[in-house]
This record gives sequence, C-alpha cells and structure tokens, in this order.
Amino acid sequence: MKKLIVQKYGGSSVANIERIKNVARRVVSYRKKGYDLVAVVSALGDTTDELIELALRISKEPPEREMDMLLSTGEQISVALLAMAILELGYQAISLTGYQVGIVTDTAHTRARIVKIEVGKLQQELKKGKIVIVAGFQGITPQQDITTLGRGGSDLTAVALAKTLEADECEIYTDVDGVFTADPRIEPQARRIKEITYDEMLEMASLGAQVVQARSIEVAKKFDVPIHVRSSFSDNPGTMIIKEVKDMEDALVTGVTLNKNESKITICNVPDRPGIAARIFNQFSDGGINVDMIVQNVSHTKQTDISFTVSKTDSFKAMRITKKTACAIGAQDVLEDSGIARVSIVGVGMKTHPGVAAKCFETLAKEKINIEMISTSEISISCIIKKKFAEKAVRALHEQFGLGKR
Repeated sequence: MKKLIVQKYGGSSVANIERIKNVARRVVSYRKKGYDLVAVVSALGDTTDELIELALRISKEPPEREMDMLLSTGEQISVALLAMAILELGYQAISLTGYQVGIVTDTAHTRARIVKIEVGKLQQELKKGKIVIVAGFQGITPQQDITTLGRGGSDLTAVALAKTLEADECEIYTDVDGVFTADPRIEPQARRIKEITYDEMLEMASLGAQVVQARSIEVAKKFDVPIHVRSSFSDNPGTMIIKEVKDMEDALVTGVTLNKNESKITICNVPDRPGIAARIFNQFSDGGINVDMIVQNVSHTKQTDISFTVSKTDSFKAMRITKKTACAIGAQDVLEDSGIARVSIVGVGMKTHPGVAAKCFETLAKEKINIEMISTSEISISCIIKKKFAEKAVRALHEQFGLGKR
C-alpha cells in the first residue's frame, strides 16, 4: 500500500508563477518516490491582505459572511494554478475547494471550526492516481454558506486532513527552515529548533510566532499528528512538532516570540461592584471577540480602571462595543493604545526552574523597557511593552537565556 503524505504550502511558497512551478516540482518528486499526495495550498503571497484592504475601502466593518465569500477566492486561484503546473509536468492532478472536499464547519464566519470532513470524493481521486490539490482555509456550513477557518487556517486544513485520512506524514512548508528560537529577521543569532513539543509550539503560536496556526497545533496535539515544518525553498530538515522531546526539561526557555498585532483598551473609572466585569466581557463573547490579557487596578475610591488587549483586526468592533458598555455601566473614558507589542518567553523547563520571571523582568529593566501588563502560564511569561522597544526586547531576552547559535 502506498504511503500518503499531506503537505501544506503557505502563501510565500506560491507567491508567483516561478514559485508555483517550484512547488509543482517538489510535489511531483514525492510522487516519483511512490507516495500518494494531498497538497493543501494557501492564497498567493499577499492576496488575502489585498482582499481585506479592498473590503475595508468599502466598509469599516464588512459583514463576516461576505468576507468569507471574498477571502475564500484567494485559495481557489492558487489550487487551480498549482494543478495546472503539475499537469504540465505530465502528472495527473485535480484541484478541489473546501466544499468539494467535504470540510463541514459550524456557522462562525471568519473563524469557523471544523465539525467533520467527508473525504469520499478526495479518496476517489486518490484511487484514480491523481495528486489532489485542496484549497486551504475554507469550509462550508450545513446551510451551504462558505466559511473560513481564521488566519493561517490552511495549517488547520492540512492537519485535519492528515488525521482524517490517517496520513503517514504531515508536512507544513513555509519560507523558513522550521521553527526558530526567535524570528530570524529580528534576531540574526536565532537557532532552528530540531524538535518541539505540542505544548510549547501551541504557546509560541498563540503568542505571536507565525510559523504554524495555533488551532492546527491544538488538533495535532489532540489526535497526536506529528508535524514536520520545513522550507519550500530547500531540502534541509526542519522542525518536528511532537508529543514529547527527549531531555525537554533541560532547556529553561525554548523561544522568544513577538506579537505587534494587538491593541490595548482601557475603561476608566469603572464602578467597583460585583458583576461589572462579567457584564463588560459578556459583550465581547457575544460579539465573537477574543480578549487576551486583562488587568484591573486595585480600587481605593469604589472606582477602578480595567485594561485588556484584543487583536488589531477586532479593535474597531471592540471599541464600539466597549464605548456602548461603558456608557451603560456609568464608566467614563475609553482609551485605545495601538502602539503596543507583546514579547513572550516560552519553555516547558519553566515548570521546574524558579526565578525565570525575575530574570525576564530584570533583562527588560536593564534595557530601560517599561512593562505595562504581565501575563503568565505554566510554560510562558508575556509582557506588554511599547512597540518601539519590541525588537530590542526580543534580542535582549534571546541573549539573556542563551538561545543563540552554538
């Protein structure tokens, strides 16, 4: 029986015709080795960003259903072009949308969750000897409405298909040689990590590392799907994301991440009485907005300030909801600060090594970087700082915890 590989190619891997041809040659090279292939593809280059920009020129808050209809077109272009490139090399291929593959989702537009995958058609095409090219990032509701799976959703498509098809391998191809201890564009001494646990990768992805979508790691962890993150521009080995790494507690910190795509919102002079926080944050839940860090000041006057962070893509909607809620509860000003960034350190070794937080804060203090908000988990520490100090903070923490090339 042939081995089945599910491969995912990101937007940078198919940014232009020459790169699409390069991906086609790579896919065909695996077919020549005797593998069955399913290739999940993202939209070309910056297509998704360009489509979002078009929508925002028409509406500051475009309807989410129509955004899904718009954004899903990007992947349809790339899968069709890749199928053509493979056919030109003399191999059978077929492109399929999320709907044709049978990716059924819930009705949460722009951030839909996969309910089930009915892979009958996909398996029929594989049996015919075809390389199947799947449009990532998209699915369809039981009511036949197109949905998208959130930013980076092609990763989720690939992992979900690998699990459903019981694939032998799942490879995520990007424009770097794997997962690094920090963004190599910020820290030249960043080192490729050979192996990383699901937990650490999930934390890094959710805190700003843009190599793999966080939700795809959740699914991979749940169903124990190993992922190989590799570069589509070389044959170098990448990073394996797996359940457990040998000697994983030896490393104090595994990586430093940075997220510049957040805004801080502050509600001033909030009445300090039971139920107020619930009332505020229920509004965000109802509006489908994820709130991240939350800080409430100590009250000395029966009034307090509440600050929290949201994604910049949600900030316009969040500000509208916050102002309405602040008025209803008798709070005063609502302030927004988009000039912030979140810098984080991640490492499973933190569970058993005390003093990591102090070392992190001391490092930022030495660089004269003020910390505005702090959040911790078992294996991570995050600080909200001014965006202008973001890259300086990454380099300082990377050096402090000895993460550079050895």
